[in-house]
Amino acid sequence: MSELLQDPLFLTASGIFIFVLSLLFAFGDDDSGKLGRRSSRLRDRLTTVATAADLQLLRGNGDKGFFDHLVRRLTPQPDQLRKRLMRTGRQIGLGTYGLACLVVAAMAGGGAIMGGLSPLLALPIGLLVGLWIPHIFVGFLARGRMKKFTNLLPEAISLMVRSIKSGLPIAESFQIIGRELPDPIGIEFRRLCDQMRMGQPIDQALWDTAARVGVPEMKFLVVTLQVQRETGGNLAETLENLDNILRRRRQMRLKVKALSSEARASAMIIGALPFLMMGVLSVADANYLSVLFTDHLGNLLLAAGATSMTFGVAVMAKMVRFDI
Repeated sequence: MSELLQDPLFLTASGIFIFVLSLLFAFGDDDSGKLGRRSSRLRDRLTTVATAADLQLLRGNGDKGFFDHLVRRLTPQPDQLRKRLMRTGRQIGLGTYGLACLVVAAMAGGGAIMGGLSPLLALPIGLLVGLWIPHIFVGFLARGRMKKFTNLLPEAISLMVRSIKSGLPIAESFQIIGRELPDPIGIEFRRLCDQMRMGQPIDQALWDTAARVGVPEMKFLVVTLQVQRETGGNLAETLENLDNILRRRRQMRLKVKALSSEARASAMIIGALPFLMMGVLSVADANYLSVLFTDHLGNLLLAAGATSMTFGVAVMAKMVRFDI
């Protein structure tokens, strides 16, 4: 055991695993930013009744088998993971996610061993890939659904304004949105109407919907409706102002994306350049790069390069990401 702890290759591989795993959770797409904390404080002030989000999570995508209970016990924050899975719009349980992580980890570790790496280096690589690939895939699905929801929300608010001006109550406008607009906003408002028909208060149902979709614009809508219910006033005019704000917010986001396109393209080129050069050198002379995989010092250099490149890509991704 002491010889294992003194092995530089094992220490380097362990350091890479811990470092990249820390980056993975540090740059994860959670709602723990300033907007999330601010809306949580306002929700606590406006709503005294505890939301039924956890009960709904357990009912809709809860622990149904052995692997679900096992992943729930092994995961530090299973409820946050379940919410993240629900934001994809797919029926993905904790057990399915855990099995996917195990399969990807086994494939990555087995591929690393077949490629000539030692088991001490293949084990942390397999664990890292098994945690990273499903996390990235779930985040990709969730971001795609959240983007569609955000693009459709101004249309939903406009439809809500027209319904209120025509004399319909706010609950009826929710049903119209659920029928007329496509998914994912249609299915979420249909779920909202189902919760209200089952006797859930409208404020509680709105906050449950905002927690499901994880979109800041939906939280703006919920806060606007709650403030209007507390203070009174012209609801149609208030929602119309919110519609204008959300549309300008989307325009600003697109403008920032256009201005940062050069920086994002540079980050992609710089990140892909080492792999392209490695492929060119492998085609030109396969023995030229074999020392990185067969020699002990080459493994250390390869691990150091992977660590520095991961850190650089994470920093560049953070630099070109703007919160609006």
